[in-house]
Amino acid sequence: MSHLYENIEPNVIDDELVQKVLEEERTEDIEKIVRREGFNFKDVKELQLSFRNILQIANLWQFENLTKLQLDNNIIEKVEALESLVHLVWLDLSFNNIEVIEGLDTLVKLQDLSLYSNRISKIENMDTLQELQIFSIGKNNLTTLEDVVYFRRFKHLRTLNLAGNPLCDDNRYMLYVVAYVPNLVYLDFKLVRDSTREEAVLQYQYHIEPLEQEEAEVLAQLEDKQAKQKQLEYHKTAFVEYLNGSFLFDSMFAEDTEAAKLACLPGVDDLLQAYREEFVSVCESLFNYGLKEHENREAEVSHFHEYLNEVLTANQQEGRKRILEFENQSKKRLEEIHNASSYDIAESKRARYREDILQLSEALMGLEILITDQLEEILEEFKGNIAAVASTFIENVKGMMNQCRALENHHHEKLLEISITTLEKSLKNELDVDLPADVQKLLVDKTTIVNAVNASHGTRLQSIDKRESDILSNINHWQNSVTEKAFQNEIDRNRNRVKEIILFIENLQEELDSIKILEATE
Repeated sequence: MSHLYENIEPNVIDDELVQKVLEEERTEDIEKIVRREGFNFKDVKELQLSFRNILQIANLWQFENLTKLQLDNNIIEKVEALESLVHLVWLDLSFNNIEVIEGLDTLVKLQDLSLYSNRISKIENMDTLQELQIFSIGKNNLTTLEDVVYFRRFKHLRTLNLAGNPLCDDNRYMLYVVAYVPNLVYLDFKLVRDSTREEAVLQYQYHIEPLEQEEAEVLAQLEDKQAKQKQLEYHKTAFVEYLNGSFLFDSMFAEDTEAAKLACLPGVDDLLQAYREEFVSVCESLFNYGLKEHENREAEVSHFHEYLNEVLTANQQEGRKRILEFENQSKKRLEEIHNASSYDIAESKRARYREDILQLSEALMGLEILITDQLEEILEEFKGNIAAVASTFIENVKGMMNQCRALENHHHEKLLEISITTLEKSLKNELDVDLPADVQKLLVDKTTIVNAVNASHGTRLQSIDKRESDILSNINHWQNSVTEKAFQNEIDRNRNRVKEIILFIENLQEELDSIKILEATE
């Protein structure tokens, strides 16, 4: 493409270019809304930047709700700065100078992608585009036919264009692509016939079968991993992740540098086993309690929203009723004004209609004040309920974590007894076991062994304290966020509703003022 722009200065996408493009695309109605409400880049769904001599993609982060982007017929060399466009469904980068497929990782909703007429030599870096349905990469530098196997990962891909690439000159091209990408409906703008599909399967079935088996195994592993991850995420929302087993217990000892040495002392192994069983049992009780409380929290929030919607719906229905009553009379009133036999009569009817508009405005605003007062009471009650739920959870979590500490303290006391007894036997040469050298270094005197046992104890208590702190921090964050969100949603709803009423009334007044009345004559 670069030869088309030899005498034109290359562009980078900047605010000035974006503003120019948006102004060109605005209709009169959109311009009216922009003047009244202002303009927000987040409202833009489609953006066309074709034939702009763009060399570098930049400054598109503000278009976070964009679904369609046209960057075709430019001189772009690198796919970049698109990571924030996570809602993009349609992307055209055809007729550019792109050499490498990259920068598309976050565009997971992309369904239609065109890289036609570029300089790409390898199909890569597209693994996350699992929603891809249409892909055009014709007229590039793809040379290896076997690379099309990459397209098997796109289970929704139905249309593929490779025409104009060197690999198309391979005699195997058509049957190979159809065999290895079996879900295709269109290849190079032509319908894939059933006869072609049958011939492709027949010719390549012995190559495809091992591949399908391997893919099935990979898929099974992926599904298992995803299921475990989903379960873990659920446990995290309940604030009890990794408590359904020995993870906390194991992590306590993993961070304890002295534990492995002390475990070599006679009798400690049995002590550890008993400690582990009791500790894990408490953790599992906390885990099950956490899941149950999560369900209770979800139910509390769900009940709140259901009740909130009931109250809002009743208020909205009353508002619609008032508007419908007004509209049933408005057309007649407007016609009376327009067809009035004299100026004075028209003005009298106009004044009456203006009074009707004012009354409607007061009625709608009155309903909004009423619902605001109602919702304030509901929100305060919700805030109290959430606080009570969180408080109960915190109290019970502290109780169970105290059980963990009690078990740790008991273990510490017993370990200390064993350690001192072992020291005394060692000093008298009465030990009947050979201990590793690093353990023997702890048995030089009482201070050394006691310090080691106490340090080990302190490390494990810190692990318990941290886990408790994490749980309490999470529940407090949940409590604050769920209540703050509820209150903020009501603030936003109220503002939007008041704004909606004002605009509605203004439109009625504009409609009234637009009626031409024949002025009085002598």
